[in-house]
Amino acid sequence: MPSTASDAAVCRHHRSLRGSTVALLASAAIGTGLPGTALAQAQDYPSRPVRSVVPFAAGGLNDTLSRLFAQALSERLKAVFLIDNRPGAGGTIGTAIVAQAVPDGYTLLFSSSTTIAVSPHLFTKLGYDPVRDFAPVTSLASVDSVLLVNPQLPAKTVKDVVALARAQPGQLRYGSVGTGSSQHLAGALFGTLAKVDLQHVPYKAAGQVLADTINGSISLDFEPVPTGLPHIKAGRLRAIALTSARRSLALPDVPTIGESLPGYEMSLWTGLLAPRGTPREVVERLNTILTGVLISADVKERLIGLGATPMGDTPERFAAFIRRELVRMGEVVKASGAQPQ
Repeated sequence: MPSTASDAAVCRHHRSLRGSTVALLASAAIGTGLPGTALAQAQDYPSRPVRSVVPFAAGGLNDTLSRLFAQALSERLKAVFLIDNRPGAGGTIGTAIVAQAVPDGYTLLFSSSTTIAVSPHLFTKLGYDPVRDFAPVTSLASVDSVLLVNPQLPAKTVKDVVALARAQPGQLRYGSVGTGSSQHLAGALFGTLAKVDLQHVPYKAAGQVLADTINGSISLDFEPVPTGLPHIKAGRLRAIALTSARRSLALPDVPTIGESLPGYEMSLWTGLLAPRGTPREVVERLNTILTGVLISADVKERLIGLGATPMGDTPERFAAFIRRELVRMGEVVKASGAQPQ
């Protein structure tokens, strides 16, 4: 108890100071995002549905993989991750939507190697910067492609294909879903490293490439494993070699092109990105959940069944991977002769 009126006044002054200090600290925590406050926000995340943009049409490979991961996030975070397909302009429209979204963790992008590593070299007006405009969360999966030929073509190995191409310059035709697509670049890289002249035939739909390879209208198809696998098993197409740097779990006996053409590598990959400025704690929470998902037996089995290989990274390593892929794919695009639009 204060012994004098003066002492009582001093006590009141100290209590006032303490109250002001608490108020200032609380204000600072709200304004600057102190760790405790941010952690609480991350623990509450997500508290409403999360828009998960897929920049391609429903039913495609990127969409199939994205739905698998969106479902896993929904189950583990007890929230709704809604797939929002926004196709157009080779996936760049949907990618730009996320780049311009509010960075609160409630708009995410299931990105692809095409939109992040290839499109920046093909479009002069892209609408986003793949490094500047996103907060990388984690890589998710890579998808191998396989060089397919009609069984009537007298080629069973990469060396056979190269020999045929040299004997018939410009006569071996390969299909793709368009200039700058993974199929186009896979064929262009093959021609560059093998020093052969292959004829590129662009199509409007992936199914047409497969159909015309089966009927013999074109000679070669650098097809994603998931869509090529049924035709390989049925004997309608012959698998020559994989475009990836390593052999596929789905086709363990098929060699890689790189085993015959050193330096050859062309794989599709997908990853999760958030808009730049998304709270670090939210990025880390998503990363923790997804890296756990990627090592779970059920998801690994489903990915392998789709011809995909689980990846998984820290946000920093995924960011470094994106920068490396931008450089590498820039060299491939340049070698292909594809011109920016």
